Amino acid sequence: MVNYDPLARLPSSKELPDSDDTPVDNQLQKSIPDLLRSVLAMAWADSMDWFFGIRMGIYYDPNLPAIVPDAFLSLGVKRFYDENLRPSYVLWEENKLPILVLEVVSHIDRGEYSTKKAEYARLGFLYYVVYNPFRDENSRLEVYKLVNNAYELHDSNPVWLPEIGLGIGMERGTYLGIPREWLYWYDRQGQRLLTPQEQAQQAERRAQLLAERLRSLGIDPDSLT
Repeated sequence: MVNYDPLARLPSSKELPDSDDTPVDNQLQKSIPDLLRSVLAMAWADSMDWFFGIRMGIYYDPNLPAIVPDAFLSLGVKRFYDENLRPSYVLWEENKLPILVLEVVSHIDRGEYSTKKAEYARLGFLYYVVYNPFRDENSRLEVYKLVNNAYELHDSNPVWLPEIGLGIGMERGTYLGIPREWLYWYDRQGQRLLTPQEQAQQAERRAQLLAERLRSLGIDPDSLT
């Protein structure tokens, strides 16, 4: 955990770059976090005390560049910063560490298993999630929890995260029209939370079934609208 002097004159999030401007070298580095965030936005639609950042700079020291994970989740902070959204995530403004950081591995070594892992542990991020699409199925998802200042691996699928109230895991599905393995959120019983598209499809199917039931009773559903 990093400590700050609240009286020190430190730059604000509006004065700092929002990221390191490094382009993703694997489209999954954006698509996987996008899916996780969209599911959270539906599951926690009524909650305004969480934030999910994607490729956004996390500033922990005013004298050092930001760290930029592929995604991170913070709890107990404002979901929106202001009408311009959050320009960056600055620890001396937020006063909350991200509870989870995510890295999606590409062919380019970006220190996911070395420098980044060590830095995230030093800063005190409780969960570190690594998804490596190039490994065998049983080892593609790694969920680490910080215990005594070191990360311990939890290798089940999904992995329940009690401090978040959700699990995270991987399974095949379709997102953006792409059938493949994706990361999803899960409930306590291990049931996958539906994506916004899946929820819309379910609602449409229920409407169709209701219309069919009304017609079987001799009622024109269009006359009720």
